[in-house]
Amino acid sequence: MSPPPDAPSGVTRDIGGKVHTAPFSVVTVVHQSAPELRRLLDSLDAHLPVRPEVIVVDSGSGDEGAQIAREWGAIVVDLGENRGFGAASNAGVQRASHDVTALLNPDVELLDDGLTRLVDRARERDALLAPRLLNADGTTQRSAHPRPGRPQALLPALIPPQMLPFAVQERLEPHQATKPRQIGWAIAAALTARTETLKRLGPFDPEAFLFYEDLDLCLRAYAQGIPTELHPDTKLKHTGAHATQPAYGGEPHDLLARRRREVIGARLGNRARALDDAAQALTFATRAAARRALRRDATREAAQLRALLRARKRDP
Repeated sequence: MSPPPDAPSGVTRDIGGKVHTAPFSVVTVVHQSAPELRRLLDSLDAHLPVRPEVIVVDSGSGDEGAQIAREWGAIVVDLGENRGFGAASNAGVQRASHDVTALLNPDVELLDDGLTRLVDRARERDALLAPRLLNADGTTQRSAHPRPGRPQALLPALIPPQMLPFAVQERLEPHQATKPRQIGWAIAAALTARTETLKRLGPFDPEAFLFYEDLDLCLRAYAQGIPTELHPDTKLKHTGAHATQPAYGGEPHDLLARRRREVIGARLGNRARALDDAAQALTFATRAAARRALRRDATREAAQLRALLRARKRDP
């Protein structure tokens, strides 16, 4: 059906006259993710006026995730093995047949039809568009970040951001933004963009098995004039770490520290990496000291600091 003359670009009308977004693609990578995938697919049905094209990339799962996807009507790409998040996502994006694609982790759930606003925005503007992500308890997730490797990153490492004016706090911690704004990078649990753009970018580095593929993507996109934008009016729930926590027995601090340094060094250079190292180290140290002063557990912060120091020692 063709859109009526008064309909905005990229939308059609159903029989009842309701305006809805034209078809788009969703790519999700599963690895032992059957329960999460079922909830994601149910949320698509619950909140979208029309089903998008859903491409489920199975990276060597041993559960019923692929069967759930097929029964729902999704396209299943069975890789037969775990090639890593980036390579699996790339395989899914290559199958996308619509002009806009949303990359959604299986542990993401729609809360309303806000995803359609990101899809419409992607048709208007060549950018990587991120929604606000919420934790399971409804609090805002730290899913949007400033560009790393800048001197201003030292400020929130020394002064608790909540003690700064909100305008400053919002620049330093963009996940708290109340209006759409450009950011340095966003986690790839939920990113929407033109399919052509994603295919041109990769979207991810296929050589990176896991962690900070999203930082790498956003930095490479920015170098090509494609910004990353946070749109906080669109909210999705994101559980997080459903596959990595069991696989690594907790947070893989050493791998996280090493991967962050690799990406920043490769994309922004050694000076930016040194500045980011300093900001990260100060952040972990001050947080650990503050928690100890309040007689709280500082195990995580201390582990993060030790992992960073080990990574620097291996690669000065």
